[in-house]
Amino acid sequence: MSDKFLVIGEAREGTLRNVTYEAIAAAKKIQPEGEVVGVICGDTNQESQADEMIYYGADKVITIKHDNLKAYTSEGYGQAILSVIKEEAPFGIVMGHTSVGKDLTPKLASKLESGLVSDVVDLELEGDTPVFTRPIYSGKAFEKKTVTSGLTFFTIRPNNVPALERDESRKGDVITKDIDVAGIRTVIKDVIRKAAEGVDLSEANVIVAGGRGVKSEEGFKPLYELAEVLGGAVGASRGACDAEYCDYSLQIGQTGKVVTPDLYIAVGISGAIQHLAGMSNSKVIVAINKDPEANIFNVADYGIVGDLFEILPLLIEEIKKMKQ
Repeated sequence: MSDKFLVIGEAREGTLRNVTYEAIAAAKKIQPEGEVVGVICGDTNQESQADEMIYYGADKVITIKHDNLKAYTSEGYGQAILSVIKEEAPFGIVMGHTSVGKDLTPKLASKLESGLVSDVVDLELEGDTPVFTRPIYSGKAFEKKTVTSGLTFFTIRPNNVPALERDESRKGDVITKDIDVAGIRTVIKDVIRKAAEGVDLSEANVIVAGGRGVKSEEGFKPLYELAEVLGGAVGASRGACDAEYCDYSLQIGQTGKVVTPDLYIAVGISGAIQHLAGMSNSKVIVAINKDPEANIFNVADYGIVGDLFEILPLLIEEIKKMKQ
């Protein structure tokens, strides 16, 4: 059996996402003595990205450059990565459970006639057998899974498996593959991003999220200020998005993004079960709401009952003082 573990890297605007480094750590945890092989797709030189994967624990990185890989499509990336999988014949494959990962990995698993364990939040070894923990029933329970035969193929939720320490002294091979990516039926002409600039919501360590209690688009301004002070990102409940206080790209919940930051500050959010499904596994939850009976307080570690428009300016001021 091969001792190789393939890590599918994911970049955004030329920079690797943090979950790529977390995926390397996950591969190392399962195969401590095995070879971790990274793979990166794109239309430009990826040497700096490859070096970063090596600094974070990869032993070898394969880069694939082609004009049809400029923007992500499941057809293009699927072709490129399948060719690497067949050539490298790895023991396992891992990728981040991101929008791209959720689209690409089922396609690869189908082509490989393999199982797939998705949305892993924890993993451990029982002897030589990897045991994966993933949430079910919208995060109300967890199940443990093992792979009994074939590829060990899984995706990990961002912010759950700590990346290894970056080490610039690490060396590894960087190999460029010339793969013909042809017959693409989907062509991406342009990408228009609605999400706010700054920290990626799905990978943010700190999230300040607003609900209907924020009352307006104007009411989101102090949330953005608090997020900036904390070095975090802004999110929202579906209610706030439906009310057009903000764009749906910020939505957190069962029908939005699922996040697990170190700190989640829920501002003016009542705590509907659909919203809790997207953030209840955050490490520390702080709720700010004028209704002491709001359901959000049932999952919060800390709660503040009061007017958010009075509390947020005071909170921002105090944090700024602490950072001086």
